[in-house]
Amino acid sequence: MITSPVLTAVYPGTFDPMTLGHADLMRRASQLFGRLILAVAAGHHKKTMFSLEERLEMAKELAKDHPNVEVIAFSGLLRDFVVNHGGKVVVRGLRAVSDFEYEFQMAGMNRQLMPDVETVFLTPSDQYQFVSGTFVREIASLGGDVSKFVAPSVLARLQARVARREA
Repeated sequence: MITSPVLTAVYPGTFDPMTLGHADLMRRASQLFGRLILAVAAGHHKKTMFSLEERLEMAKELAKDHPNVEVIAFSGLLRDFVVNHGGKVVVRGLRAVSDFEYEFQMAGMNRQLMPDVETVFLTPSDQYQFVSGTFVREIASLGGDVSKFVAPSVLARLQARVARREA
């Protein structure tokens, strides 16, 4: 019997917060790859609502039912993280056509930096097609209901964060 090595994929993002769309892609990618690393970016280029530690906790909570998913923080070049963790695939989500141009350019740049690593695009399930962390943060900050877009544990953190800001 021939055994194949475990294929490691990396799903990077700031996950601020982790939405049900992110969780959907994580679940589906975990079924495609033997090992999936959810790489939570420090977010040096973005002002995040949640600290890196909080985003790691939320991601670990949502990943707990997927034994082949590891949640790891990273900063710096994605290339260095992927190579250092034995990644052969980068998983990226595409919600709408507008995402494609940026993601296509990023995939091309990553191919130059990591010629042995493929980029795989996944689209979220229909109900998460337009969910983004940015929209969720904005709606929650303005007092809107985001319970359809995030897990209950994430919703509780969002509500607590908004309440602290308002106090």
